[in-house]
Order: sequence, then C-alpha cells, then structure tokens
Amino acid sequence: MTSSTRIDMLYLNEPDMIAAGVTDINACIDVMEEVLVLVAKGAYRMAGNTANSHGAMITFPESSPFPEMPTDAADRRFMAMDAYLGGRFDVAGVKWYGSNIDNREQGLPRSIHLIVLNDPTTGAPFAIMSGNLESAYRTAAVPGAAARKLAPEHAESIGLIGPGAMNKSALDTFVKVRPSLTTVRIQGRRRVTSERFADFVRENFPQFTTIEVVDTAEEAVRDSDIVSVAVTGLVGSENYPYINGDWIKPGAFLSLPANLKMDKDYTLSGKARLVADAKAIYEAWAEEYPAPSHETAFGMIGLYWQDLIDLGELDEARVVNIGDVLEGTAEGREFPEQPVLFSVGGMGVEDVAWGKTVYENACKQGLGTKLNLWDAPHLA
Repeated sequence: MTSSTRIDMLYLNEPDMIAAGVTDINACIDVMEEVLVLVAKGAYRMAGNTANSHGAMITFPESSPFPEMPTDAADRRFMAMDAYLGGRFDVAGVKWYGSNIDNREQGLPRSIHLIVLNDPTTGAPFAIMSGNLESAYRTAAVPGAAARKLAPEHAESIGLIGPGAMNKSALDTFVKVRPSLTTVRIQGRRRVTSERFADFVRENFPQFTTIEVVDTAEEAVRDSDIVSVAVTGLVGSENYPYINGDWIKPGAFLSLPANLKMDKDYTLSGKARLVADAKAIYEAWAEEYPAPSHETAFGMIGLYWQDLIDLGELDEARVVNIGDVLEGTAEGREFPEQPVLFSVGGMGVEDVAWGKTVYENACKQGLGTKLNLWDAPHLA
C-alpha cells in the first residue's frame, strides 16, 4: 500500500469566510448547541493538565529594560486557544490572536484572529482562515443557543452594556431568537460610542422602534427582558461594570461573556439561576491563577462563582452547564420568574467547530486559495 505525503491547506480570507457563511448566525447557533452538549458530555480536549484550560497566554510587564518589548496595557496580550472536539466534528485546531485595545485608534479590531484546523490523527493542517468574524459570531451564538432555550418567550426589550463589536453580533443573535424585541437600551463608557451604536441599530435593525442611549448600567438593566454585558478592560473588580440584583427584571435572561461585578448576597440567595457554558473551564482558571481568580485572572462572573465554590460559600450544584440544560438533564429555571445569569468564558472547541463548518461550506462552493505545505517532507 502507498499513500501520498503531499499536504495541501485551504486558505480562507475574510471575504471567503463571508461567502462561506461565517455570518449565518442561525446556523452558528445550531452548531454551538451541538458543541455545548458535546462539552457537557466530555467529548472534547483543551489545553492544560485537566484538558480544560482556556489556552496559553503571553502578557507583558509594566516596564521593561528592553526598548522593543511591549509593556502592559488594557487587553494587550497574545493567546493560543487549542482544542479537539469529537462527535461529527472530529477536528483539532487552534485560534491564535493578538490583542491591544489601542488598535481601535488605528481603525483595527481590538483582537486580530487566525484559525488553523488540523487532522486529529496525523496532525496535518488542512485549513488556515481569517478568524475575526468566526470568533465574533461563535461568541454571539453561544448565548444565542442559551437564549433560545431560556430567554423570555415574548421578550420585548434588551439592555446592552458595552457598545462594541461583541454586542453588535450579540444583538443580531438575540433578534434572531427573539424577533419580538422592539426596545434597546445602550450604555457605554463614552456617550459618543453609545450614540454611534444607536446609529448602527437604526441602520441595521428597523424592528427597534425605541432606541435609548442611557447613562448608567441600572437604566440598561431595569425593565429589560434580555441584558448583554460585553465590557473588557483591566483586571480587578474596581474596573468591572456592576449590576445590582434588585435591578434585574423577573424572568430576565442575562448574557455575561465579559467582565462583571455582582453582590455576593444576591449570588448566594438562589434568586437567580446560575448557568455556565462549561463549569470545568472556570475550575481550570481557578487552578491556574492566584485566588480570588475573579480579581487576578478575568472578570467573567463564572469565575466569581468558582471563587465562592472554592471558599465553600456556594454549593457547586447551584451552577449548571448549559449543555445539560439543552440536553434536558438539568433544569433551566427552578421557578418561572427566576432570572438566568449565563456566564460565557469562551472555548477553543467552539472555534474549531464553527471553523470546520465554514471550511466545509467553502469546499462545496470552491472558495479559498490552496496552499501547499510540501509534496514530500524534507525530514521524515
């Protein structure tokens, strides 16, 4: 028997990705639901000793004797998110990105992403693709899958804290799963960015008959059926947006993929249902960073829950995986008017799943540029 040693890869730039359906949020929500159920069942691997690490990150010091070395700044880092996902996907890969919030001053995204997909048996790469839209839409589709199950059925109002790219794709998602939405409330650090986001809503979402730019998080949260918090920045709860549980409308759905601070009493009270994309990733973060990890690592609310679990103050069973809820093995709400807090940490398995889906679409449509790694390896 003979086999070819030739390795070719398909390169997909951003226009190729768009043509292959990377912005098809309905399809992405379906795929993310599959992914979350597979994760809840354990059919995946990621980095670290427990196979649950978010990835490997490069950060920079506050000062350096080396003039060419970058220094610490808001969202300045490099990250490799590697993963294997089983089921029908059966793919390995990595999302690699660099991030710097100052990029926005140059008209660039905060983070610039690249995705590589590999054969899980040989390790051979078969796709390299632009990752920004892939990352944005899979990030939005994860809470979309949860909202499709748990958001109020006839939701009319949504509050957005953080008028950036993440909430642009999130809004598209929530409109798809709850087309009854007609009111949006927008709150940001700077009113000019909120006004700009309001213009974006007017141009792209004509179903919103009421568009409000508000000055406080409380105004964005009160009376909103859905709330999406997407604020990044410096680590430490003094830098995180704050939500008081008393502001939350009964039965509301809160999508929380970024920094957030909430009161311990409300968290422990049982008034809200605590749902995570995957509990294990917060356990891994808590092992990797000094306690309390919500203060030293990242500001996702799921890390705050994990800190309370590690302190013995919060029963681990109070936090459930969304995959188990979607599969029907865990309750979504414990009573009808219970708000749902959904923590989204982000996982490389989501990137490889949506990346492979878009790659398969591109192959069917004849999109992309074929790149040759080698015909035969020089060393074998």
